[in-house]
Amino acid sequence: MKLAVALLLITSVVFAQAPEVPDKMQFAGITLTIRDDARREIQKDVNMLTQSAKHHNIKVERAKTYFPVIEKIFAEENVPDDFKYLVLQESALIADAVSVSNAVGFWQFKDFTAIEMGMRVDKDIDERMNIVSATRGAARYIKKNNYYFNNWVYALQAYQMGAGGTMKAIKDYQSGTKHMTITTETYWYVKKFLAHKVAFQDYVKGAGEVKVYTITNRNRRSIKDVADEFAIDEEQLRQYNKWVRKDHIPDDKAYMLSIPTIGESAKRNEAIARAEATNPLEQPKRIDAEPARAASVTMILHGIPAVKAIAGETPSALAKRANVDLSGFLRYNDISVSDRIRPGEFYYLKRKKARGPVSHHVVIAGDDLWSISQQYGVQLRKLERYNKVDRDNSLKAGSIIYLTNKRTMQAEPQVEDAVEIETGDTFNWTVQPQANPVPDVPATPFPPQQSIETKTEMPSADSVKADTLVLQQHVVAAGETLYSIAKRYDIGVMQVVEWNNLSLSEGIKPGQILLLKKPSEKVPEPESREIIHTVKSTDTLYSIAREYGVTIKELMDWNKKKDFSLSVGEKLIIVKKR
Repeated sequence: MKLAVALLLITSVVFAQAPEVPDKMQFAGITLTIRDDARREIQKDVNMLTQSAKHHNIKVERAKTYFPVIEKIFAEENVPDDFKYLVLQESALIADAVSVSNAVGFWQFKDFTAIEMGMRVDKDIDERMNIVSATRGAARYIKKNNYYFNNWVYALQAYQMGAGGTMKAIKDYQSGTKHMTITTETYWYVKKFLAHKVAFQDYVKGAGEVKVYTITNRNRRSIKDVADEFAIDEEQLRQYNKWVRKDHIPDDKAYMLSIPTIGESAKRNEAIARAEATNPLEQPKRIDAEPARAASVTMILHGIPAVKAIAGETPSALAKRANVDLSGFLRYNDISVSDRIRPGEFYYLKRKKARGPVSHHVVIAGDDLWSISQQYGVQLRKLERYNKVDRDNSLKAGSIIYLTNKRTMQAEPQVEDAVEIETGDTFNWTVQPQANPVPDVPATPFPPQQSIETKTEMPSADSVKADTLVLQQHVVAAGETLYSIAKRYDIGVMQVVEWNNLSLSEGIKPGQILLLKKPSEKVPEPESREIIHTVKSTDTLYSIAREYGVTIKELMDWNKKKDFSLSVGEKLIIVKKR
């Protein structure tokens, strides 16, 4: 109630006139020239967004509350800060907003897509309504789209219509461009986004009436207990944590709690200061009474117990503190007794796994093979084998490190089949949960007229038999990418990679000859066999689908399930190919 009263007392913004749409704008490092016809359309949307001072100011206050959280996550994920205005367009920063196509939450994720992006969605927890979890998912989805296009405007368009739809809609491919023109032909979603940016960018600066602190929690606790700890009203806490659908926060992983503050409270400020000492936006962390204690707490990372190192520790001291055998500790973490311990890093107390929880990792500045091994709990020697590199190799930002054997990875889905967030009937239920599409990281803009092509002498199409291979060669021109070449020949990126034994991390070079071939032989359909899986307490449909390399949709069809609920001891049919 106190929060509601405080918001009602906010002084309304009175507009003499709506903000004016300029003829040039900056978006994500791209200079946009806005033609008069498009400028008039965008101005109409700006006028509508600002015509009610009351409603505009409500959104401004929500933005001031949540934008600091979003800005920090986007900075960590290397997503342009301008994308924060997209959340106003998607949900007006209403946590439990639901679209007509059942997309939910701050960033309007559908359930399957949210699960693919690492969120939990079930009857107890819906992280689409968690500002931290949903924003991280949105950042990863936006980045995934940008890997296809190397153009943030197209990545924005793909957020609504999907990567496949965007590729079909693009008439003039502009990879890596720094200048674009917005016309009346520009996709409506992009123009509406620009209207939101114009309508709000000058009003969301400074602190809001309500500030939200994000605190990591790994313990099973009730909402009431948390409210008592931070000296806030229980109902107020629930309003900012609608992702908790029941009375308790589970302890299956680290969850980010939003703690709203308005006014002063010595008890709450003390609790927040204590919790913030754990560096809240870096998962996993845990709230404890003393920071020193928190550093020694054992965590479960990727199903493996681990301990956080503190400054000044040696491998021997850390193993002793964790109460594990030194030789085993060194082996589990791929280190020697003379190696320096990295403060703040998590070290495993049992053997790491042979494969990662996702198919690949995109290298960022500062990454090395060992840190990636620790981040995902994957044995270092396995990463060396999967990627044909050793731990001493320097890694280039933007390159791909595979976390599983490429030969066992499922074929990359066609871009048209990529998981969508808010695309109505185009949402694909059949996307395999095990592997996200492996992105082709574009290099420089692709000028189509500069490409060079050579073809082998081939018989006419009518004379080619069904069981032969049609061969082509393409000489890589300066500025071309795997995506632009694949698009030109209407084939998949991963087909080009496979046929030429390419490494995505190394990319392609001008003058390189690529073989393009279209196999037409039909492979006999393998026989099927049924496996019975007995549901355990830790199982979800997503984890079972990953375990057997099938889709969630297939699981639901085979077992005639109408929702995601599972019961311990339930028998599920899995159809596997022989």
